[in-house]
Amino acid sequence: MYDKITPPTTGAKISFSNTEPIVPDNPIIPFIRGDGTGIDIWPAAQKVLDAAVEVAYKGTRKISWFKVYAGDEACELYGTYQYLPEDTLTAIKEYGVAIKGPLTTPIGGGIRSLNVALRQIFDLYACVRPCRYYAGTPSPHKNPEKLDVIVYRENTEDIYLGIEWRQGSEIGDRLIKILNEELIPATPEHGKKQIPLDSGIGIKPISKKGSQRLVRRAMKHALLLPKNKQMVTLVHKGNIMKYTEGAFRDWGYELATSEFRKECVTERESWILSNKEKNSEISSEENARMIDPGYDALTEEKKAQIVKEVETVLNEIWSSHGNGKWKDKVMVNDRIADSIFQQIQTRPDEYSILATMNLNGDYLSDAAAAIVGGLGMGPGANIGDACAIFEATHGTAPKHAGLDRINPGSVILSGVMMLEYMGWQEAADLIKEGLGNAIAQGEVTYDLARLLEPPVEPLKCSEFAEAIIKQFK
Repeated sequence: MYDKITPPTTGAKISFSNTEPIVPDNPIIPFIRGDGTGIDIWPAAQKVLDAAVEVAYKGTRKISWFKVYAGDEACELYGTYQYLPEDTLTAIKEYGVAIKGPLTTPIGGGIRSLNVALRQIFDLYACVRPCRYYAGTPSPHKNPEKLDVIVYRENTEDIYLGIEWRQGSEIGDRLIKILNEELIPATPEHGKKQIPLDSGIGIKPISKKGSQRLVRRAMKHALLLPKNKQMVTLVHKGNIMKYTEGAFRDWGYELATSEFRKECVTERESWILSNKEKNSEISSEENARMIDPGYDALTEEKKAQIVKEVETVLNEIWSSHGNGKWKDKVMVNDRIADSIFQQIQTRPDEYSILATMNLNGDYLSDAAAAIVGGLGMGPGANIGDACAIFEATHGTAPKHAGLDRINPGSVILSGVMMLEYMGWQEAADLIKEGLGNAIAQGEVTYDLARLLEPPVEPLKCSEFAEAIIKQFK
């Protein structure tokens, strides 16, 4: 089955049932060391993960690690341009759950991004990025402790699908000609718009299936959170891109209010129910006026639509959600993308799970990570229905490779996410507590040490791992 690698002789495979992992006590988990600083951060992370599992389960559970190859390290073993060998793809498919360090962007070889390739090959449609603050971590933000969000980023669609054509290419020019001469004129709402002839051009597909399966995972996650954090915010730019990002919002609401009707309430529904609770005699028209401040300036047709919305909500969910019962449901709302960038800084404690499309999620997750200490503290997971890959979210930083100085926090916390995904919460909690205590005591690597006031002597990468393990009890 394999050309140049051999699986462990002990351990068992993780399987999947109804998109959820079935994890044995001795799972075999493939790992990719990673390029650049992967040579330092992966050994540190593996040591922390193994120690936490041992302390938490006293030998009744253990991970059997399976080394597989990608990136520059793969080329050294498999040959030039073999950045993602078939051995590695076979191992990840067979064992279901994997973890990886940072990977280089290939030069030549036809792969734009190894990370994107893995997501597309295994249909890892949900990129999950928690951003929470650990006390003592240097931050440019005045109150970073208020931010505790999880970004659910759709991973397989949007412009990241990579369907685009270079300016001046034959196919690109043909497509622009068809759009300008046939399709745009045939669409009245586009008026006399034209695409400049010297344009590069790309396609931005957003599908109902892709949108709803992402929101479904976000909703399931929200139900596992404490009551005060049970909120899913659909982040979009639907005010401008109505049929792609606006559709994502609409499909998200549709999924939530159909599959999770008993467990959720939308923001507008909560307003309608609250108005009725405050005034049992309120008319549908007055309720409509209260939920839409511009109501009186609307056309009669639009007014009628909002009144019907009020009546439908009261008829369908008053008995199950009214009289304050909606306050115990998962709140589903939506925000414009540019607004949410501001609000995670000015009102961060008002948000919990942010579900969004690929490009928005890429920006948003890095912006949120910056508030709580940077990408060195930012874990990530790419999850599908029959596979999950956990990863460091930063780059390879080759100039630091082999110096035993880089912060392994991102890949360690990605390992925490992996343990939580596996249901090994006790081990995950040990690491989170140990890492938090180490940072609070000023035991940090140089990237954090140089920002602390007063300054502290930095730990090596390997020493930081030991400082975390020292906290395990």
